[in-house]
Amino acid sequence: MRRDVFQAIADPTRREIIGMLSQQTLNLNNVADQFKISRPAISKHIKILTECGLITVTKQGRERYCHAELKQLKQVADWTAKYQKFWNEKLDALGDFLAKEQENKNQ
Repeated sequence: MRRDVFQAIADPTRREIIGMLSQQTLNLNNVADQFKISRPAISKHIKILTECGLITVTKQGRERYCHAELKQLKQVADWTAKYQKFWNEKLDALGDFLAKEQENKNQ
């Protein structure tokens, strides 16, 4: 099952895992050691992140290593960019309005 990137980042634990793996490649035990939840729960999070393409897991000997694939986050960046422009325009307009109000008070 191919999952949606937005579904993956909706969970704070998965966001934290992505953040950790964006800094360095870690084995599954190192990832699990950073959380106070069960290893099966971490495995489920890893599976979801893998299914949506945000991480890859490779086997080296007996260890499985997780590596972030941050290119997939471009979908999120593109989506939020539309709203960033909207809010910047609204906040600029509010700033202009407040500046005019202040100017009117000072007259």
